[in-house]
Order: sequence, then C-alpha cells, then structure tokens
Amino acid sequence: MKRAVVLGGSIAGLYAARVLSDHADEVVVLEADDLGEDGTGRGAPQRQQLHALLSMGHTHLERWFPGITGELVAGGARLGTGPEVQFYVDGALKAPVPELRMLGASRPFIESRVRRRVMALPQVRFLHGRAHDLLFGDGRVRGVRYSAADGTPDTEGPTSELDADLVVDAMGRASRLGTWLLRAGWEQPPQRRMRIDLGYATAVFRRGDELPDTVVAHASPGPASGYQPTLSEPGAMVAVEDDRWMVVLAGYTDHRPGRDPADFLARMRRCVPPLHEVADRCALLGDIQTFHFPESRRRDVTRLRRFPGGLVAVGDSLASVNPIYGQGLTLAALQASCLSAYLRAGAAPHAPAWDYFRRAAVVVDAAWQLSATADLAQPHVNGPYPRGYRFARWAVDKLTEASVLDSGVNQAFMDVVHMRRHPKALTRPQVLARAARVLATR
Repeated sequence: MKRAVVLGGSIAGLYAARVLSDHADEVVVLEADDLGEDGTGRGAPQRQQLHALLSMGHTHLERWFPGITGELVAGGARLGTGPEVQFYVDGALKAPVPELRMLGASRPFIESRVRRRVMALPQVRFLHGRAHDLLFGDGRVRGVRYSAADGTPDTEGPTSELDADLVVDAMGRASRLGTWLLRAGWEQPPQRRMRIDLGYATAVFRRGDELPDTVVAHASPGPASGYQPTLSEPGAMVAVEDDRWMVVLAGYTDHRPGRDPADFLARMRRCVPPLHEVADRCALLGDIQTFHFPESRRRDVTRLRRFPGGLVAVGDSLASVNPIYGQGLTLAALQASCLSAYLRAGAAPHAPAWDYFRRAAVVVDAAWQLSATADLAQPHVNGPYPRGYRFARWAVDKLTEASVLDSGVNQAFMDVVHMRRHPKALTRPQVLARAARVLATR
C-alpha cells in the first residue's frame, strides 16, 4: 500500500498503525484529541479509570513492541506473578495459579510508551485533525475528508482530503462509521446491544511498604451470593507507577459508586482484605473519577451482504463489552493481530476485508460470550440470551466454586478469563470432571 489512514490515536489505533507500518509506505494517524506526551490529555472519558491488561494482552503487547515490558517496569510499573496476583470470589481467595502474570500500570502510562514507539516508526506520522466523512469510489473507500481539530466536533471548518488504500476506523464507541456508510448508499453493520447499567469509580492512593507481595487484587461476587454484592464489594486494586495504588469499585443500577470519598472508603472496607488495608493505611490522592457504562455493543460486519473495500474497524468501534472484565485493551491487541494475519495472507487492500472481519469476529464472539454469560446473572439484565445459556450458566457456577479450591480448575478458568483460551475450553470433559471431583470431596 502507498498510504493507510487510521482514524483515532488511542490504543486500538496505535496497534493498527504498528501493524500497518509493515505493509504501507506511509501510515497517517488522524487524531482529534490532544492526548499529550504522557497520555493523560483529553480523549476517551474512561482513560483515567483503572484498566486491566490481561495476560494475553500482555503477550501481544510484547509481540508488537519487543522489550516494552522491561521499559515499563524500569519506569515504575510492576510485574506481578503467581501469588502476587490475587483473585477473590464472594470474599474467598481463589486457588493460586503460579504461571499467571499481570502488568501493573495505568492506561495512560502504557499508552504513552506505545505511542512513543509508534511515533518513532519511519512510516508513521500523526495528524491533528477530525474526520468528517469517508471518500468512496469504485466500490471502495478511497480516503477521508477531514478538518483541523479546532472547535467542537459538530463544527466543521475548512476541510481537506486524504487519499488512502486502506482506512481503519479506530474512533471508539463514538464512531460515525454507520452514518457515513448509510450516507454513501451502503448498509450499516447490524449492532447488537445488551443493557447492563454499570457504574464504576477509580481512586488513587499513595503506595508505601504495605502489601509488598501484592500487585493485583480483584474481588467479584459469585454463586454463593447470587452474583450480588452481599458477601463482598466488587472491586480491584493494582500497584502502578509512581508508587501508587489504583482502586476501582463497581456496581449496577442503584449500587453504582459515586465520588464521595467517605462512601468510597466505606465500600473498600466491605471488600476483601487487600482493599480494606489500603483504605486504612494509605492516603487518598486527588478526586475520585466515575464513569457510567450503560450497555455493551458490537457491530457485526459479517452479517452484511456487501461492504466497501479498503475499510476495517478495530477496538470499541467494532465491539465494546462490559469493562469490569478488563477485556478492552486485550481485544484491541488481538484485533491488530487479526489485521496482521489478514494482510500477511496477501489480501488486496482495495477488496472488502471479509477475512479480517471473520477473524476478528472469533475474538469478539469469545469476549462477548464470556461477558454476556456473567452479565445475565444480574437480575436487571434481561437478554438477549445466547444459545445454550442455561448450561453455560450452570457450568460457570460449578467451575467458579471449584476454582476457589483447586489450582488446576482455576488455571483453566483463568486461561479463559485472560483470553488465552476460548470459553468453550471450560466445557471440555476433563475440566468438568476435575471440577466435579473437587466439589464432591470438599
């Protein structure tokens, strides 16, 4: 390709730009927001919330940016392994998984280092501008119409055109791709939605010598509480750069956390011991940041009969699932690897990218299946129910109970949670049989 254009310079767009640098003479990243050198500027409203980098996401981060783990750790991130990564269900600590690894760092910290790596690529340049439409011709997208990123998103100043062999939509949940396709006479991808009404809040604490052997602690409700916050508050904490703890608390409908520090600390004290200890011993830094996530969404391009060539979508513009499961950063990395596999197979960039969307759908289906099965345990979430939901719900309940007691079952469970294995791996006879033996002898 002569030129590829990526619409959006957040983490999904940065991964896409890295992949495209192997296939295009020039990659232009068009970004409307001023994200700043450290990644803390304007952008996605949830960027200041605690983000998890799942094990598979960490693997692909290192794949696309070799040596970046050492770079992040040298800058203050923490790499947690084995017992340093603790998962609790209904207040009970799950059986240890020695091979489990998680990186403790804030999203802006990770994203700023990734951005530096991408900006250093000779094929890539960043353009501060706002996309207003796609340019179509000969059955494909042939470029982008954009303006300088001044004023409000609804104010369109003088525009310019940017030709491209391939355009990547990495504009997130606010993507206008469907509108642009309709305006040009194409169908927009059907969108699946699941209303969940989740709220979460993140606070930052000064980290000292308390809990030296903890990098990640995560607490969630399970079968014993009917997946309700009665035995323990849902939340997580991660040791991040600059000697800080980032703590997130979550809740649905009327149980959504707010910005009141006293209420936040009281909730932490109703959570598992590590969060309780941080509430008692560590100083709160700054204000509490809240975010409301009304629904999970996904666009399914594979259900269309026709689609323009020269166009793909990545990140939240393709799928945005319940963030409480921490899949967002990992989905972006896996979709970038799908794009790489598609292009390395010799795909013509001007042709409809059906094979890319089929590959990406496998990843999205897995994430959606995992989050939807868990979300549907909430009484206020009323569907749509996937095929085989009742069996999946029963199996997950039993596996969750067994994972508290047995490292082998928990290993299989965490492989799926961390997106190293497809959810169907949990229904293998040997996994179910081991869980049955554990529960029978407890």
